[in-house]
Amino acid sequence: MFVAAFSEQEQRELAEKLTSLLSTYRHISDSYIIEFFSESLWDTLPVSWQDALGDLTPPQIADLLLDKEIKDRRYPSVWPLSLLALRTAAHALSFPRKAPGGHGQDTGAAVPEEFQSNQSQSSLLGHIFRKHVKPKKQHEIRRLGTLVKKLCDQANCSCVVDVGSGQGHLTRFLSFGLGLDVTGIEADPNLVLMATKFDRQLLLTLAKENLKSGNAQSLHSAPGPSRHVVGWVNPKASWDVFIQQLGVTATESDSIGATTGPYEKKQLVEELNLEPHSCQIKAEELQNTLPTQKTDINTSDSVAQINTGVFPSGMATEMLTCKTVPVTDCGAKKPGRFVLTGLHACGDLSSTLLRHFATCPHVQVITSVACCYMKISTQENPNPPGVFQPPFSADTVADSSLEFGYPMSDWVRGLPGHQLSYKAREGACHAIEDYLHRLREESGLLRTHCYRAILESIIRAERPDMRRPGVQTVRKAHALSFSEYARLALPRVGLPADLPFDPVAVDAMLAHQGKVVAYFSLVLLLAPVVETLVLLDRMIFLQERGFQSKLIPLFDAAFSPRNLVLVAVKPKEAQS
Repeated sequence: MFVAAFSEQEQRELAEKLTSLLSTYRHISDSYIIEFFSESLWDTLPVSWQDALGDLTPPQIADLLLDKEIKDRRYPSVWPLSLLALRTAAHALSFPRKAPGGHGQDTGAAVPEEFQSNQSQSSLLGHIFRKHVKPKKQHEIRRLGTLVKKLCDQANCSCVVDVGSGQGHLTRFLSFGLGLDVTGIEADPNLVLMATKFDRQLLLTLAKENLKSGNAQSLHSAPGPSRHVVGWVNPKASWDVFIQQLGVTATESDSIGATTGPYEKKQLVEELNLEPHSCQIKAEELQNTLPTQKTDINTSDSVAQINTGVFPSGMATEMLTCKTVPVTDCGAKKPGRFVLTGLHACGDLSSTLLRHFATCPHVQVITSVACCYMKISTQENPNPPGVFQPPFSADTVADSSLEFGYPMSDWVRGLPGHQLSYKAREGACHAIEDYLHRLREESGLLRTHCYRAILESIIRAERPDMRRPGVQTVRKAHALSFSEYARLALPRVGLPADLPFDPVAVDAMLAHQGKVVAYFSLVLLLAPVVETLVLLDRMIFLQERGFQSKLIPLFDAAFSPRNLVLVAVKPKEAQS
């Protein structure tokens, strides 16, 4: 299903309600669960809330607080109206997360249907696209790739730019699988080299399969139709700089990095260990031997259920004609029209792509799947920790130097209380479906937050100046006693493993594990509200510039928590 397109007035009213709710409960969304004991977080809640939540079992917390699908709730005690109002508002104002045919916000125990027979291999994705790809990514590239293909067909545009393409899994499926001309741009040159390597492995696999089947004719040099470019998409740079990045090839500038190139006949013959005269394959026979690619996208209006072969008509022939198609050809020197996509584009990258869509005349469609909201720049926090900030020349800076990742829209920027802290945005990246599963199973993993909160109180008693130090994950911490956990964790913050602590005080804190879980569940209740405000701000940004957009809960949320895809298509009169 689609999240229905809102009118401008409806979008603005929802933004007002979201900012009002988050402003009221900022003390919860901004709190760190590891400070539960050191900052006495439980005591910050109203006494009536403490009474209602303090003795709940984990499954009760799941049913009564977090699961919006539960209709018949049975309360062990009378809940205060303020707590009921918070839960109702958080559920009502958050964008739906249940994908067509998916499990949505449930126990998370089941996997998508495509993994029922084999939990590591999608039954709906051809085997050549599953190699090196984890199940979550298989699920994502199949669904997003199908959506992009449908949008390309509707826009009569076969060129796609995949930003943050990584090892090229989506790029590979779009090009080899769906017949699109794809350019992937990725900042990490090592990932680009891996993408190129995997492309060639795929070609080699196809050639071997055809030789085994006895369908041997003529195999010339066979490049993949995709192209990989090394490049960092600067959020401060204008769209024409972005276009230039896509248009430069490795032969034009050694500094641009690796790109895919022709797969020479000699190289392929050597890898196949064949005599040159025996390496013969007909393009049409190559196409006929490939498995059928099935899809199960079931959406309304602009995205219909489709079935497609791994190679559409003529695709195999294109593969064997030694033709590399960059987005600029889609116009070699004159940029052409293209679809822009980003699968879990991190931090400001997603907002940058939306700005390019709004301003660049060559971008006709965008599909944006965001992640890592805590890495978004804001006026209060323009340089979030862990974000790459290379230098850039003055001539690449966009017109406005005050453009941040949030808020993007003028409307949200003008609302009182619209600010979202680093912690609130980090919380929006949590997987509520996974936590629901832990609650219902009463998983031992629920113990982890309590352990870390106790450790924080011990650290501060020894070093009052040390607040929230990073502790690398202690493997299987929930299966250890607290003493064992502390012995492994303390050296990771520079403290002795045998640092003494009061075991009686530790036992007293361990007895409050249920309250730690209840408080964290309140934080998690607000996480979808924060995500909704971030994404709604982006929709309003597009609306302010004359573009309608929709959100699609495309992935199974229990399998892929950041599952909302923002889609916008330029009207025909705006298309170049």
